[in-house]
Amino acid sequence: MAETGRRVRVLIAADKFKGSLTAVEVAERVAAGLRTAVPEVETVSLPVADGGDGTVAAAVASGFERHEVRVAGPLGAPVTAAFAVRGETAVVEMAEASGLQRLPAGELAPLTASTHGSGELLRAALDAGARTLVFGVGGSATTDGGAGMLTALGARFLGARGRELGPGGGALGELASVDLSGLDPRLSDGTVELVLASDVDNPLTGPSGAAAVYGPQKGASPEDVAVLDAGLARYAEVLERAVGPRAAGLAQAPGAGAAGGIGFAALLLGARFRAGIEVLLEVVGFDAELRRAGLVVTGEGSLDGQTLRGKAPAGVAAAAVAAGVPVVAVCGRLALSPEELSGAGIARAYPLSALEPDVPRSIANAGPLLERAATALAHDWLA
Repeated sequence: MAETGRRVRVLIAADKFKGSLTAVEVAERVAAGLRTAVPEVETVSLPVADGGDGTVAAAVASGFERHEVRVAGPLGAPVTAAFAVRGETAVVEMAEASGLQRLPAGELAPLTASTHGSGELLRAALDAGARTLVFGVGGSATTDGGAGMLTALGARFLGARGRELGPGGGALGELASVDLSGLDPRLSDGTVELVLASDVDNPLTGPSGAAAVYGPQKGASPEDVAVLDAGLARYAEVLERAVGPRAAGLAQAPGAGAAGGIGFAALLLGARFRAGIEVLLEVVGFDAELRRAGLVVTGEGSLDGQTLRGKAPAGVAAAAVAAGVPVVAVCGRLALSPEELSGAGIARAYPLSALEPDVPRSIANAGPLLERAATALAHDWLA
């Protein structure tokens, strides 16, 4: 139990409940539930993300300024996408431009979806004066290896007859040459730091690569996966001819396969790969708030095996445990044993499924259920 005898300061640092609540809404509901049990409780909300969708919202909630720009969506139609800026640091989320949520309802395009809009977002952040770019990747609709992003930044990808290659990973098998001479010089003159923030460490190609592991989530059939993986291999081969042997090494580097291979393109631009949650905790000032907290509440929609492999709650718990602050979690669904939770530094989890086993009803009523879960949490840890 958190320290008693004084007012305990609770730091709420949870990710979104995908499909029901944003990270900001999760924090609001948890705070409300805590106050129901302990009206005098002091809470601080610090929504977090792991680099995927919700990353910009987390930055804005911590004090960054939201900027909006019109860019190409994954199928080329314009969308309004946001990035966040504070000082000379910008947080750019590729899902804002090229994420699954940007596809028309019910429409998947595994072979033709492009990251062109993500490149436009990066360029807009540079135009806004950013000198440190935190590039959060995840939740993508694309498997084009970041070719679309590089095109938006000035690269040219050509087929055998010298024509511009079409959009999407399905076209990469026809790639004959690449011209990188037109790339935005701000990304190569040493004045801009690019950080690749992701929760996955897959290579670009092969059985653990972008197409094989994540292609089916984007609508790719087994035949599509084979086409995409071969295209990405061709892409890496042609880029190796253009930039030298380092391209082959980067294709197998951790994070190269993130978000349909956009990680590979970012690494080619000189990005440093870091765990997304670690980067975001730094960006939102988590350590400063942690030092004043007596209890941390984290969570996400599903606490499961994926959580233990670099998702936001695991990162929050690791940081809190290192500082000697107890951690509990809220979630929609719990698929971890008490031993697994403890091993991750989470003392206890409060799933909404314990209050409402019916999944559709739980999702539909996630807000009120989360308040009830937080009230129970407060009775256990704060009363």
